[in-house]
Amino acid sequence: MKKTLICATLASLFAAGAVAAAEMRPILTMEMAQKMSAACVDKARAEGWRMNIAILDGGGNLKHFVRMDDAFLKSIDIAMIKAETSAGFPFSTKQVEEIVKTRVPGLAFIPGIATFEGGLPIKTASGHHIGSIGVSGATAQQDGVCAQAAIDAIADDLK
Repeated sequence: MKKTLICATLASLFAAGAVAAAEMRPILTMEMAQKMSAACVDKARAEGWRMNIAILDGGGNLKHFVRMDDAFLKSIDIAMIKAETSAGFPFSTKQVEEIVKTRVPGLAFIPGIATFEGGLPIKTASGHHIGSIGVSGATAQQDGVCAQAAIDAIADDLK
């Protein structure tokens, strides 16, 4: 009797349209994250840099991480902070640096906010913020170059 009542209730909910369809939204896939880290590693090797690469999903959760041989250990934390900054603010950590310099200097004193280059949001061509990347191990500018190489590697996937 109990099973029949539950089945009848579910059937009526489906028939009445009370159960919403799953939301369709773009996501950062594992394959995309791996393609990004491979491109970043390739660029770093070509330049002689040793990088830590943190890639987060749209919710700011770790999706993929790579530490190249002999990359600085403390740069693990820095790469994560850069990725977390670009996950929380949908723009680059270089842009955060500019905001600190020109409009909101106090932002530099907030724990967990990176105010130097090397973190980028990952956005689809239509503007959906699906993740972020943080790179650390060389100069801030070189970290940014490596992060951009990763984004460029998935440009077709973001269309």
